[in-house]
Formats: sequence, structure tokens, C-alpha cells
Amino acid sequence: MSESALTAEVFVTPTIPAETGVPGVSSIWSPMSATLISGARDAVLVDAFLTEDQARDLGDWIEASGKNLTTIYLTHGHGDHFFGMTPLLKRFPGARAVATPGTIAHMRQELEPEFFQSFWGSTFPGQIPSNLQVAQPLTDGVIDLEGHELRAVEAGYSDTHDTTFLHVPSLDLVVAGDIIYNGVHQYLAQTSKATRQQWISAVDQVEALHPKRVVAGHKAPGAEDSPQAITDTRAYLTDFDLLFDKASGPAELIDAMLARYPDRINPDALKLSVRRVFARERAHTPT
Repeated sequence: MSESALTAEVFVTPTIPAETGVPGVSSIWSPMSATLISGARDAVLVDAFLTEDQARDLGDWIEASGKNLTTIYLTHGHGDHFFGMTPLLKRFPGARAVATPGTIAHMRQELEPEFFQSFWGSTFPGQIPSNLQVAQPLTDGVIDLEGHELRAVEAGYSDTHDTTFLHVPSLDLVVAGDIIYNGVHQYLAQTSKATRQQWISAVDQVEALHPKRVVAGHKAPGAEDSPQAITDTRAYLTDFDLLFDKASGPAELIDAMLARYPDRINPDALKLSVRRVFARERAHTPT
């Protein structure tokens, strides 16, 4: 039986520069969200950001809440959602970090030295915390917060494999990780036509719970955590495939998507996604 009502607050990072490895070519990384779900005394954090500076700012925000951080839940294994976990656990030693087994396996892949250095280390040189670790398994899929159940739901593929979301029934809340985007161009670089359909199925799982509030893993600062983001995420995926089938090359698809979604931030994510998708799905087409 619950002891008190829960609340949920969201912290959103600004965009940050990302090294491309190409002289004269700049890029930015999309803003990320972390959600603090609090009871009268204790709190659970969902996702933990990427850089040392982001983890410090997030820790300051948690500390200012006055709550006792008991748990960090990681929605999926992309490094920009879990690298900040390590310094947060050091700062809040009473907390534990948990994730599903699929997410933990993905975390281990992200930390493989060759991949880590070729991607994360080169993209954010000198910014990522040291001595990175992975989460502990959340075997039963439930986090108890002062008598309230927070339920981890495995949703399959979204912008990567083995993704999940956290459902908080008492708040009619879904913390959606990267299954839902809000006002930000979606990262499709790791998707195929088949997995984009799986992503739509993951979006459908979120919608089926009829949440009143939905926190996207990547959201524009100041964007409302509205269920409309569910519809918008699905539409973006559908439009991408429709326009991809018609486009003669990457430039045409990028222009078409920007015309359809002129207000979404970080077109760099779209440009990278389009080039990767064309290279994989239409290898004969010049890029």
C-alpha cells in the first residue's frame, strides 16, 4: 500500500558539440532528458546522461530536490543514457543502478574498447566519465517506490535494440526513453525498414497504456511532456519511409524531411540518419 503520492520532474540538457572527425564539419548532440520520480522521502532517477559535466549538473539537481536517491533505472544501452550513471553512483552511494538484461548486454557492447574509442571517445574527447560500469539486472521488472510500482516494459527495437520504457501507473506516466522523441529529429542511423516497423510497434505499446504524461528520451528544452509526442513519433517514422521510397538520393530525402518537420531541432541527427540508411538500404545509390 502506498504511503504518499508521487511526483515527477524532468531535467533536460542543452545540445552539446560533437566531434565529427572531418575538418571544418561541425555537429551537435541532441538534448537528453532524465526524470526524477519522487515520493515523500525517496526518489528514482530514469536515465543518467553522457558526459561528466552533465552528470555533475544532474547530481546537483537531484541533491537540490532533498530526496534520497534509491535507484537509477536505465531505459536502454546507448551510452548517452547511461555513462553518467557511474559518477552519480559515486555521489549517491546508497543508490543502485538497474536495467533489464537486454539493456545490460547492450551496455557491455557500448563499452567494448574498440567501439567505445572509435565512437564515444572520438566524438566526446575528454568528456566521458572514467571507470564506466554497467547496471545490475532488474529481474522482476518492478521498482518499488514507497509502495508504488514502477514497471519496466521491454519494447524491443526503437532507435536501437532491446529498448524499454518505465510505466508509473499512479501518475499515468510513461518515461519512454528513445521510443518517443519530442520536438527533436529522430536518430534512425541504426534502423532498417524492418526495425522501423518494430519501432512503430514499440510506440503502439506506449500508446496502449493511455498515459497522460509521456517523457521522451530526447526532447526539445521546454517541450510539454504530452501524449501528442506518441502520435508525432509514429508519424515521423511513417513519413521517413514514405519519403525514402520516393527520394532519388540522400539530399532529396533530407530536404523533404526538413520541409515536413521544419520545427524539430538538431537536423544533424536527420542528416546522419539519412546517409547511414541510404548506405545500408540502397548501397547502389551515390551518397
